[in-house]
Amino acid sequence: MNDHAAEPVLEAENLSFSYGHEPVLDGVSLTVAPGEFVALVGPNGSGKSTLLRCLLGLLKPRAGEVRLFGAAPADLRHRWRLGYVPQRAALAREMPATVEEVVGAGRLARSGWRRRFDAADRTEIEHAMSSVALLEHRRRRVSELSGGQQQRAFIAKALAAQPELLVLDEPVAGVDAESQHRFRDSLTHLVAEHSAAVLLVSHELGAVADDLDRVVVMRRGKVYFDGPPADLVATGVSLGVHHDDLPLWLEGLVKPDNGT
Repeated sequence: MNDHAAEPVLEAENLSFSYGHEPVLDGVSLTVAPGEFVALVGPNGSGKSTLLRCLLGLLKPRAGEVRLFGAAPADLRHRWRLGYVPQRAALAREMPATVEEVVGAGRLARSGWRRRFDAADRTEIEHAMSSVALLEHRRRRVSELSGGQQQRAFIAKALAAQPELLVLDEPVAGVDAESQHRFRDSLTHLVAEHSAAVLLVSHELGAVADDLDRVVVMRRGKVYFDGPPADLVATGVSLGVHHDDLPLWLEGLVKPDNGT
């Protein structure tokens, strides 16, 4: 993909976190460079959701440091630089806005909330809707859509802002194969055309396996693999493995005394 020599857009150094006396993260470090496409995987209970919340500034680590674009998450001035799509948003069930309005709100976050869109804004809004196969539903209320369509609407909202770092939490769960490939095309466009970085948290990587620069595997609160997909595949792992099978191949992936 791109040359990743520039300063990282995301840095986490030696993060630790506990819920009460129970450690969840233990010395986790992670970097993402501009234009880099990184997948974060791990079985339930591996700590990846807690790590994600620490990276976004939603949780404060017990030890260690997080920097987004060189600053602490709370000090990030231009919020549009970070795009975040959580797992299916419950708010969508009550939302009266149309798909186009939701996606437009993402564009407004970048343009400074001016009242009228210019031609470039409209182009990006249409491209974002098209990239997730929702252009024909642009006038429908988000609350009327299926769960998978709602998720795609929020992905399009994030894409419309053209963020420098896009973080996605299980974005293709329950989404059909055609929509997954459209989703893949929208991400590769964002990386190629805008040098954006992508951090994708997912159990199923089949749609984007050929585009990833790195796969980061978490297990029991630690990073046990961080490297190119080919090195992971060489261990016998299929990047399209379903989440139900994930703990099985993780058990044999990397031994605890080989930690990275």
